[in-house]
Amino acid sequence: MNQVSKYLSAALLAVTLVSAVGCSSTPQKEGTGEYIDDSVITTKVKTAIFNESTLKSAEINVETFKGVVQLSGFVSSQADINKAVELARGVSGVTSVKNDMRVKGQ
Repeated sequence: MNQVSKYLSAALLAVTLVSAVGCSSTPQKEGTGEYIDDSVITTKVKTAIFNESTLKSAEINVETFKGVVQLSGFVSSQADINKAVELARGVSGVTSVKNDMRVKGQ
């Protein structure tokens, strides 16, 4: 019975290690937990932009990878860009903001 217990413990440890390594992140790929965290950050940034009446939120795209938020799309003015970046930076969990937004007509 003791031998079976050792094999069972070893098998459980092996499965745990494989699961942990399989869900870990790399510089190019997020782990499961990071993906969920980034989804929450993206939602919070989109909500902050949507709730700002001066911004047209449908024209601003938000993507997040490992806490870095990327904003893209077209807005009416430089002030809109500055406001969107400010709102994104104010969201908890955001480590930095990349601005790829453009002013319409430029």
